Amino acid sequence: MKIKRVVLASRPGNDAEPVSENFRLEEAALADEIMDGQVLVRTLYISVDPYLRCRMNDFTGTDYIQPWELSKTLDSGGVGVVKESRSSQYTAGDFVMSFNWPWQTACILDDKSLQKLDPGLVDGHLSHFLGAVGLTGLTALLGVKEKGHVTRGANQTMVISGAAGACGSLAGQVGRHLGCSRIVGICGTDEKCSLLVSDLGFDGALNYKKAGITEKLRECCPHGVDVYFDNVGGEISDTVISQMNQDSHVILCGQISQYNKNVPYPPPLPPHTETALKDRNITRERFMVLNYADQHDSGVLQLSQWVREGKLKAQETVVHGLENTAGAFLSMMRGGNIGKQIVQVSE
Repeated sequence: MKIKRVVLASRPGNDAEPVSENFRLEEAALADEIMDGQVLVRTLYISVDPYLRCRMNDFTGTDYIQPWELSKTLDSGGVGVVKESRSSQYTAGDFVMSFNWPWQTACILDDKSLQKLDPGLVDGHLSHFLGAVGLTGLTALLGVKEKGHVTRGANQTMVISGAAGACGSLAGQVGRHLGCSRIVGICGTDEKCSLLVSDLGFDGALNYKKAGITEKLRECCPHGVDVYFDNVGGEISDTVISQMNQDSHVILCGQISQYNKNVPYPPPLPPHTETALKDRNITRERFMVLNYADQHDSGVLQLSQWVREGKLKAQETVVHGLENTAGAFLSMMRGGNIGKQIVQVSE
């Protein structure tokens, strides 16, 4: 069976932006027969996410994410449909997902690496299992719940950086549902700012590429910042932390502004930011959604209910065709997406 796949052609280097030449589209062939405990699946959707940037390096900086190998098929979250099965767990027509889905038009996978999906949870929008009703949504929900210390009725202000991205666009909505009274987003275009306020219910949104971000943030958060959902790090986060209140909380979710730099994760903070954290007793704890596996099932049910009821709006930027997967990843790393970046490989 002839297929197409995307492999890692070269590494960009630890201190450089990835480019299209780092990826290569190839033709390949699958085995004619599948083995016991395996399924043949056709790829429907592939997820591209900021954390994949570290997988392009020789060393990811963590022990739970492995680097991609040169000239080997790339992988990330994916959804597909079973075409043939030699597994007792799956039959043809089942929809399945894996966190290590090969960037291929079709693939043979072990049944233990898959989980069966219920399309009814997402009203048939299977790509939501890679976003709002998947690990991205769980990161937003459990991050706010476990590290935000939100107290309903306490009149808390929450700020989200990378607020129009996959996780940030959900985190602001989750913060509202869990009890924050004021939600302010920081993103990179006026279009994104408008969407946050008009469509996603944010109270304010700031374009960090425009001058005066410090003053504008103070105007948007007149009572200071109580919860900060940090997706970007760098100067933006230093600015937000400088306006945080006593005993407030940073949810350390991502540091996308630092991913093309050879620095440890999380990156070191400048002395004035470290001083602010210490003097004001601000917690800044790294959040890893995988550490809360016991809450994943209940979290997915909550997220899917909110999505079906229209209480959680799932934004997606979708490109079509496996050949555009690398381009989608590069665009996402430069902020070209609104909401979750998805590649639709087939119908």
